[in-house]
Amino acid sequence: MGVNPRKPLIRLTLPGNPSYVRRAFLTCGTEQDRTPEDSLAERNMRVLVAEDEPHIRRVLITLLEAVGFEVEAVPDGTAALERIESPEAFDIVLVDIMMPGATGLQVLERARALDHRASTPVVILTAKGQDVDREAAFELGASDFITKPFSPKKLLAQIHKLLDRA
Repeated sequence: MGVNPRKPLIRLTLPGNPSYVRRAFLTCGTEQDRTPEDSLAERNMRVLVAEDEPHIRRVLITLLEAVGFEVEAVPDGTAALERIESPEAFDIVLVDIMMPGATGLQVLERARALDHRASTPVVILTAKGQDVDREAAFELGASDFITKPFSPKKLLAQIHKLLDRA
């Protein structure tokens, strides 16, 4: 089935089927229009996802892997802190605010305190869209603040935008 770039596809209700995710991403253009330079996967981009909700974590993994990212996902703030402190390279970090063990804001604060993570883009994903949370995140150095439910297409566009700056 061909992709019509003028017709938006909003079908991310079945996270177990990556073809929906791939088609959602490709609404920006047809697969034939994309060059290897357009793909961040060509640069072996790695993403750390810290999300305690299994369904959302699975959606994020499926979405990101479908467009070629290498994804490492952790289920809580404690594991996120361990991964942030490790020497392993991550090109971008997606972190939920409310997680057991440590909050996303604590993970963000720790990332900004580490030399090897200070410039890594960190995107806060949260169901808490209050201004106080947004302000706290940006004061701690968040690269972006996205409320749930989020648009997969917009999330990918924002990730690409942040990575193009890095």
